[in-house]
Amino acid sequence: MKSVVVIGAGKIGSTITQLLSRSGDYKVVVADRSAIQLADIEAHPAVKTAVIDIADPDALRTLLAGHFAVLSAAPYHLTTAIAQAAADAKVHYLDLTEDVESTRKVREIATRGEVAFIPQCGLAPGFISIVANDLAGRFETLESVRMRVGALPQYPSNALNYNLTWSTDGVINEYIEHCEAIVDGELVEVPALEEREEFSLDGVTYEAFNTSGGLGTLCETLQGKVRTLNYRTIRYPGHAAIMKALLNDLGLRHRREVLKDILENALPTTTQDVVIIFVTVSGRIDGRLVQETYAHKVYSGPVAGKMHSAIQITTAGSICAVLDLLAEGRLPSRGFVKQEEIGLADFLASRFGRYYAKEEQALRSA
Repeated sequence: MKSVVVIGAGKIGSTITQLLSRSGDYKVVVADRSAIQLADIEAHPAVKTAVIDIADPDALRTLLAGHFAVLSAAPYHLTTAIAQAAADAKVHYLDLTEDVESTRKVREIATRGEVAFIPQCGLAPGFISIVANDLAGRFETLESVRMRVGALPQYPSNALNYNLTWSTDGVINEYIEHCEAIVDGELVEVPALEEREEFSLDGVTYEAFNTSGGLGTLCETLQGKVRTLNYRTIRYPGHAAIMKALLNDLGLRHRREVLKDILENALPTTTQDVVIIFVTVSGRIDGRLVQETYAHKVYSGPVAGKMHSAIQITTAGSICAVLDLLAEGRLPSRGFVKQEEIGLADFLASRFGRYYAKEEQALRSA
């Protein structure tokens, strides 16, 4: 039985803890600065809790010492501190961050470390890159890779057509920071909330627009191999216009704490959500222009007898699946590991990756 530390006792951290502890193969120490949040962690013989100031590097290194891995479900601005502590303690590191700059710093730390550093192990970035790279690998030459992901309420009931299902800090960061893309074969930065498009899936109309971080390291991996590569977040129509007014016209991009307070006090949370994953790749096979599409929806539902949102299930399931592959020796045990280095078949065959499993929906057409 391997021992791991989960940093963060929020919705995602608690779901990770539940999945790992109930697997029978992991002992889990959940760490958070909030004793109140830790008190809500489900009691289990394989689970312990620890109140800790994550900003204290000595306390963090002491906590991690002797464990197999640390899984960070903490806010993105704590990423670097946790990764550095993992390097010092020689403990494998996994996180869920979507923040581009934090991931660059993790990569720098990985060059000096003696263990594996696997950032961006969630839904997007994370699973979306695994899917896109798998589809891309089926082509002789690539034309375009278009990745779309959204975590949406099943029953929208406000002007934003949105409920809080994820970290508020993370959502705001995605809407503000720069976005990477490949345009006409060149790696470029594009602004968040722009290049809005509409599409329909299963009779429902959605909008999608640029957001930061969802591509992970895929731009780097496919640069020079594809003409167009982009990532956009899916929302119901009208969401982007309101967010642009808040961020740009009212200047709240410069007052993030004010925006966070508004969103958290105005938008209710919900467990009745749906995660939409939509990846389209085009290129040439046997000289013919071909397109393949992966489209899938994951709904909220019970896990281990308790109701969980779709974003909890997919995010926690993803990082737990990657942990299993690492523990089984199916991923590199040292250095920086990209999500696209993980095989889709291996991921879906794992006990935690099964939460993404579906009947094959990839369609091939000339």
